[in-house]
Amino acid sequence: MDLGEGLRKALARLSGATIIDAKSIKEFNKELQKALLGADVEVSLVLNFTKRIEELALHEKLPPGVSAKEYITNVVYEELVRMMGSTYEPRIVPKRILLLGIYGSGKTTTAAKLAKFYQDRGLSSALICCDTTRPAAYEQLETLAKQANVGFFGIKGEKDVRKIVKGGLEALRDKKVVICDSSGRNALDRELIDELKAIAESFKPDEKLLVINADTGQVAGKQAAEFNNAVKIDGVIITKLDGSGRGGGALSAVNAAKVNATFVGTGEKLNAIELYDPRKYIGRLLGMPDIESLVTKVNEAIRESKIKPEELNMERLNFETFYAQLKAMGKMGPMKNTLSMMGINDAPKELLDQSEEKLNKYKAIIGSMTKEEREDERLMHSQSRIKRVAAGSGTTEKDVRQLLSDFSKMKKIMDMFQNDRGFRKRLSKFMPGASA
Repeated sequence: MDLGEGLRKALARLSGATIIDAKSIKEFNKELQKALLGADVEVSLVLNFTKRIEELALHEKLPPGVSAKEYITNVVYEELVRMMGSTYEPRIVPKRILLLGIYGSGKTTTAAKLAKFYQDRGLSSALICCDTTRPAAYEQLETLAKQANVGFFGIKGEKDVRKIVKGGLEALRDKKVVICDSSGRNALDRELIDELKAIAESFKPDEKLLVINADTGQVAGKQAAEFNNAVKIDGVIITKLDGSGRGGGALSAVNAAKVNATFVGTGEKLNAIELYDPRKYIGRLLGMPDIESLVTKVNEAIRESKIKPEELNMERLNFETFYAQLKAMGKMGPMKNTLSMMGINDAPKELLDQSEEKLNKYKAIIGSMTKEEREDERLMHSQSRIKRVAAGSGTTEKDVRQLLSDFSKMKKIMDMFQNDRGFRKRLSKFMPGASA
C-alpha cells in the first residue's frame, strides 16, 4: 500500500465513525502511523505528527460551521504539508546549475529535464558532461540533450573536469542556463568531494542541487546532510516520485535535514518534472484535484501532440475523441499522475497501462470502424462488427474488446466530472468542451 492509499483509507475510516472522541482519534492515529511508517517516514516525525493531530483534534475548538470530520481532515492536510517542507519558486534568470548525486539517483536524466524546463520558459539552455567515470555517460547526456533540443558540450575520454568546464563555458557562452552533470559514486567519498569542489571552483555555479531517488526513503535526509556539509548544496531534487511508495519518507527526511526540496521527477519523459509544492503533493495523496498542474500538463500535451482542440471535446466522448485524449495523456507522462491531478487515485490498472504499442493498436482499430461506429460506441457491441474490425485492423478480437472495455471505463470517469459542476467550471476556461 502506498502513502496516498493509506492516508485515504485512514480518513475514510474516520468518516465512517459515528462520533469523534478520544478512542476514534487513537484508532485514526494508528492508521496514520501505519501509512506513514510504511512510506518510510522517520519514526520520531511520525510520532510527533500524530501527537499533534491528537492535540488539535481533541483540544482545539471547532471553527463555526465546520464538522469535526472536516476539521480533522484539514488538520491532517496542514500538518502533512508542514512535515513535507516549503514550496519552491525558482528565479527564471540566467544561471549556472551544478547537479550532484550518487549512482542511481537519476541525475543525468534530471539534467536534461531541467534544461528543458528553463528553455521552455524562454531561457536558452545547455548541458556540460562532467561525468568522467560512468561508462557511456557522455553518450547518454548527448542523446538526452538532442531529445530536449538544448545545447551540449563534453570531451569524450577527458578526465580533467576543469578542462571540460573551461571548454564548455567557452563553447556555450551564448546560452542563458548552463547545467553541469557531475560524476557519481556508490557513496559520498573523499574522491567525489574533491572532484565536486574542483568543478565548483571552475564552473562557479549559482545553484548546487543534489539529486536523490525517492526510493531511498528516510536515507534521503542523511544524503542531503552529508552533501550539504561537504560542498554546501542549495537544494534537493527528488526523482522517481511517481513510482515510489517511499517518496513521503524522502521528502520529510530532506525537510528534517533543513534542506529545501526544489523539483520532483514524476516520470521518464523529459517534461515529467515539477516545481516542488507540498500542498499539491499532499493534496494529490488525499485525492484533491490539482487544477493548475492539470491545465499546464494538458496545454503542453496539446502543443507537443499537435492535437486540434476540438479533438479533445469533453462534452461528447466517442472513439475519436477517446483516442485523442489517450494520445494527449500519453504526452503528459504516466496516466496515474494525470488522473491523480484530477483527484482520481484508484482508477483501474488496465486503464493506467496505455503503452505506445497499445495506442497504435487502438488507432488501427478505430481507423477500421465506420463513421457511424466511431460516433456511436453502442454499435460496436456486436460480435460480427468486432470480428470485422479486428480483421480490418490487423488486430485480434481480444484487442477490440480491450478497447471497448477501456472506453467504458473512461466514459464512467468523464460522466463523473460532467456531473461535478464545480470542477467543470474551474476547468472550462482552460480546456475546450469542458463547459460549466
